[in-house]
Amino acid sequence: MTDQRHAEFLRLFTAHEQAIRAHVRRLVPLRSDTDDVMQEIVVVLWNKFAEFRRDAEFRPWAFGVAKYEILAWQRDKARDRAILSGELVEVLAQESARDDGRLGRQRELLAGCIGRLDRAQRDLLLAAYEPAVRIQDVAARSGRTVGGFYQWIHRMKRLLLDCIRGELRRLGEA
Repeated sequence: MTDQRHAEFLRLFTAHEQAIRAHVRRLVPLRSDTDDVMQEIVVVLWNKFAEFRRDAEFRPWAFGVAKYEILAWQRDKARDRAILSGELVEVLAQESARDDGRLGRQRELLAGCIGRLDRAQRDLLLAAYEPAVRIQDVAARSGRTVGGFYQWIHRMKRLLLDCIRGELRRLGEA
């Protein structure tokens, strides 16, 4: 494949990677398996990219590939009781693809609402959701007790949810 086609794949995949990963997480029961499934999906997407029509949308195509890779992964893990049935994966994949636009819009609005917070609030809130963070450390950094910090997080979540709902109403999407 040409360098130009390779660059095109990388641009498209990078632009849609978060949505594809979110789609996979909704269909794979254990978060720890998401990375394994994503690796297989990327390999298949690259191997089949020559078949991808440039006039088609990348995300729906990638979701279709992801569905089949998830089904293959499930087949390989069939002995594990945490695996969903193929029929259920099909239904969830359709719902996930259908909801992707709405969820993407909500993520955009959430980012905008978080951006409106003052820097100290935003930094503390985002720090609380970092991987492997100790909430006690973030609470101490905030000058609150752990219980007080959890209450603050609850208020911040409520504030952000109200902001998103307000934006959806303002845009006529509620």
